[in-house]
Amino acid sequence: MATNLLESIHSPADLRRLTVAQLKGLADELRECVLQNVAKTGGHLSSNLGTVELTIALHYVFNTPHDRVVWDVGHQTYPHKILTGRRERMPTLRQLGGMSGFPRRDESEYDTFGTAHSSTSISAALGMAVAARQKGEDRKAVAVIGDGAMTAGMAFEALNNAGVERDARLLVVLNDNDMSISPPVGALNRYLAQLMSGQFYATAKSVGKTVLGPVPPLFELAKRIEQGAKGMVVPATLFEKFGFNYIGPIDGHDLDSLIPTLENIRELMARQAGPQFLHVVTKKGQGYKLAEADPVAYHGPGKFDPAVGLVPPAMPPKPTFTQVFGQWLCDMAAHDKRLVGITPAMREGSGMVEFHRRFPDRYYDVGIAEQHAVTFAAGLACEGLKPVVAIYSTFLQRAYDQLIHDVAIQKLPMVLALDRAGLVGADGATHAGNYDIAFLRCIPNVSLACPADERECRQLLTTAFEQDHPVAVRYPRGAGAGVAPLTDLSALPFGKGDVRFAGQRIAILAFGTLLYPAMQAGERLGATVVNMRWVKPLDTELLLRVAATHDALVTVEEGALMGGAGSAVAEALAAAGVVRPVLHLGLPDAFIEHGDPARLLSLQGLDAAGIEASVRQRFGDLAPAAAAVLKVVG
Repeated sequence: MATNLLESIHSPADLRRLTVAQLKGLADELRECVLQNVAKTGGHLSSNLGTVELTIALHYVFNTPHDRVVWDVGHQTYPHKILTGRRERMPTLRQLGGMSGFPRRDESEYDTFGTAHSSTSISAALGMAVAARQKGEDRKAVAVIGDGAMTAGMAFEALNNAGVERDARLLVVLNDNDMSISPPVGALNRYLAQLMSGQFYATAKSVGKTVLGPVPPLFELAKRIEQGAKGMVVPATLFEKFGFNYIGPIDGHDLDSLIPTLENIRELMARQAGPQFLHVVTKKGQGYKLAEADPVAYHGPGKFDPAVGLVPPAMPPKPTFTQVFGQWLCDMAAHDKRLVGITPAMREGSGMVEFHRRFPDRYYDVGIAEQHAVTFAAGLACEGLKPVVAIYSTFLQRAYDQLIHDVAIQKLPMVLALDRAGLVGADGATHAGNYDIAFLRCIPNVSLACPADERECRQLLTTAFEQDHPVAVRYPRGAGAGVAPLTDLSALPFGKGDVRFAGQRIAILAFGTLLYPAMQAGERLGATVVNMRWVKPLDTELLLRVAATHDALVTVEEGALMGGAGSAVAEALAAAGVVRPVLHLGLPDAFIEHGDPARLLSLQGLDAAGIEASVRQRFGDLAPAAAAVLKVVG
C-alpha cells in the first residue's frame, strides 16, 4: 500500500492526530486489514467492511472512551477493535481464548456495552447519557444501530423514552445499509426506502443551491422552498415526531461529509440541544467487490482466499439440522395447507429460503420482533392455522412472556423450531442456546423434544406438528451424526424414548445429539444407553423400568444442568419414590466462551472420553475396566 498509517494507530488518540486526507488512506488500510484477517479466521465480513469510515469518523470526532459509543448487535465492530489497540489480536478472532467477535466490557474500555443481540443500543446509550447527567459529568453517548435492528420494538421503546429526555447528550446513528442478515421487511423499511429514493427532493435541493446560490436573497428563499419540499416529499419525519433533531441522510463512506456533520452534532450536544438523530447510508461489503455483490454470502463466512472468494467444498457437506428443518417445512406445507411459516428476520439462518420461494403466501418474516412473532403465531393458531415459528434458542428468550401468556395458557397448537440449541462455537455465550430446556419444561402445556440426529429431527418435527398444543423441537447448529432423514412425513411416538444399547449396572440417559458420544462411552463402560428423545413429557415408564434394573443412572444433555433434563429425571424418580444414585452431566452454571464447538464440548466433559471419565470417577466400582470392555467389544 502507498501508506502504512494503520501500524501507527494504537488508540483513537493517535487517530485524532491525522488529517482528514490521511484518514482516507487509513480507511483503505483498515478495510484491507479486516478482509485479510477475517479470511484467515472466519467471522462477520460484509457488515464490518461497511462501517470502516463511520468507525473512523466517530472515534475522530468524539473523545472515546470518555464519550461512550454503543454498537448495536456488535458484529460490525472489527474496525473499532483494530483502532482501539487490538489489531495484533485479530488473528485470534473468535478462537478459543482469543478476541471476541462482539463488544465485551471485560475486553476493552472502549467496549462500553456488551452486545450481540439486536436493538439494545439506544436503551443502553440513553442510560449512559442520563447517568452522566445525574453525576454531573460532561460526556456524550452515541448509539450506532442498523436499519434491520430498527425493526425491533425495543428500539422504538427507547426512542419513545429518549425523546422526552431533552437535556441528555444522546446521538443515535442509523446505519442504513438496506441489508440485515435477511432482507429487511416491514413498514419502517419501506419508509426508509422511500426517504432514500426521494430523487425529487434530492434533485430539487441540489439544483436550488446551484442555480440560486450566487444570489443571496434568492438563496434564502431557496432554503425555505427546500424545507417545504422536504415536508411535501417526507412529511414530518418519524424521528422528529419522537423528539429527535433529525439530520441526513448522508453518505456513510464520505469522510468529507461525515466528519463535519458529526462535529456539528457534537456542538449541538454540548449545548444540550436535545437528542440528535443522524441517518447515514452505507453499503455492506464496501470495498470488496465480491461482498458488495453478495453481502448475505459474505455476512459470516468461514476461512477463504480473498483473491478467489468463497468456493463450494469439493465434497458436498452433510446436511445440517437447519437444512433438514427447511426441507421438512416445505414437505409438510405441501401436505397440509394450514401450515404457516414465521421467522423473526432469520430466513437464511433458519433454512426458510426455499419455503419462501415455494410458499410466499404462507411465509411471514416479521423483522427482528421475536415477541410479536410468537403472539402473531398465537393469533393464527386461534383461527385454525398451524404456525411453525423458526427461531434461534437464544432469540426465543426475548419472547418468554408471550410464550407463557399468549400461547401456553391458551394451549394453542404451534411448532417452535429451536435452532442453535446448545453450544454454538465462535459466536460464544451470547448465542449459545443453553437454557431452553430449563425455561421451557417449567411451562404448563408446552412439550419439548430433543432429536438425536437428522432423521429423528424430521420425524419429531412431524410429531410436534400433529399435536394440539405447543411443542418445541430443539436442535443444534451444523450437522449431526449423519443419519439420513427419511423422505416421508412419518412421526415418532409422542413422549417416548428407546434403548439403544443394552448393558448392565449403569444406564446412561441421553437427551439430544449427545446420544452418540454417550453410546461410545457406554460401549467402553458396558452400560445401557437410552435415547430419551423427550424432556417433556418425560418417558417415565421407560425411566422407571431402567431404574429398576440398574444400580446407577447418568443423564447427559447439551443444556444447563440447573433445571434441565437431568433435573426432570431426578424429579420423576423422587415422585415415584425410587432412590438411585444419579450423575448429571451437562453445562455448568457459567457462561461458556467462544471457540470450536467440539473443543468446547470436550472441555465440559461432554465428549465420549469425558462422559466415560466422569462415570468412572463417580461409579468406578460399577464399571468394568476399559481393557476388559475393549476385549469384549473389539
